[in-house]
Amino acid sequence: MIKKVAILGSTGSIGQQTLEVIDLFSEKFQVLALAGGRNIELLEEQTRKYRPGIVAVMDPERARELRLRLGDLPVKVLEGLEGLCEIARLSQVEIVVMAVSGVVGLLPTLEAVNAGKTVALANKETLVAGGSLVMRAAREKGAIILPVDSEHSAIFQCLLRDREGISSLLLTASGGPFRGYTKEQLRRVTPREALRHPNWEMGRKITIDSATLMNKGLEVIEARWLFDVDYDKIQVVVHPQSIIHSMVSYIDGSVIAYMSVPDMRIPIQYALSWPERWNNNWPKLDFFALREITFEEPNVKNFPCLDLAYQAGRIGGTMPAVLNAANEVAVKLFLQNKIGFLEIPRLIEETMGHHQVISNPDLGDILESDQEARQRVKALAK
Repeated sequence: MIKKVAILGSTGSIGQQTLEVIDLFSEKFQVLALAGGRNIELLEEQTRKYRPGIVAVMDPERARELRLRLGDLPVKVLEGLEGLCEIARLSQVEIVVMAVSGVVGLLPTLEAVNAGKTVALANKETLVAGGSLVMRAAREKGAIILPVDSEHSAIFQCLLRDREGISSLLLTASGGPFRGYTKEQLRRVTPREALRHPNWEMGRKITIDSATLMNKGLEVIEARWLFDVDYDKIQVVVHPQSIIHSMVSYIDGSVIAYMSVPDMRIPIQYALSWPERWNNNWPKLDFFALREITFEEPNVKNFPCLDLAYQAGRIGGTMPAVLNAANEVAVKLFLQNKIGFLEIPRLIEETMGHHQVISNPDLGDILESDQEARQRVKALAK
């Protein structure tokens, strides 16, 4: 049976690796729609290769350029957020791979969920900002949300064996490129240094999030919604080798861990093949080449973003959306060399401190809080 797929964020790191998986199992998939960001050259190349009926580009000007480039093909080119939403609710699509970066993924994810689709979710900001809305809609519409992040895929697979008697979820973190740095060293790091992740090849925003430990903080909030556990039962463990991707601890003292080489194609493939497992030619774990597996506590004094995420999650309501929006803007400013590395958590904390929380927000409240937080960060940065 051929699975019909739409990929939102096809030109990004996760999107490109998703297409690598589809290439390996080309007889099992049909790509019906693609959506990309600014790289329309790559999106054109993907469109010519996979021949989807619909493609979308966020920027209207780039969408117009893509229409000209694809004028010889029978393909519909959409634009803006509405274009992403239209793809997400396409009746023929069975699996929507949500691989866009940032809170822009929230509305298309809700559209896919409300249409009863299976969503392979690689966009953690969606559940951070609107976890209660998305999970409620998934329950009501019978939609399936499959995690693509390696940590959440690991927990999902561990819980397939036993969902009873959970003591805690253990999310592993590499520690990023600055593990062990002092505050003084962190004050001087550059965007170029922060983009050199020791284990993973990822997009720019998520790589900076990994360096600040905000990525792990966002994953904590995401895990709370995906697996319906309290924050007190979610623990972060620094594991520099990135071989154990996460663990589940049980009340009898047992711990089930998921291990693999650090290769995002493995969890992407499982999200696409679920509930089956398929043979592939990706690198496999070699235990005899493995020299050591180590663990340590995260240094929240030097990397306070992790604590800020826990705070936002426990406060709830619109605060996680504010945390996420403030982080997105602060990371962008850092990448533009407009603020220093340590300014990222400072700006997030100050923005959270100014926010008046709405405890049971609707979609409008979340989006309004998101925009207010973005404006607040920009004002504070000036």
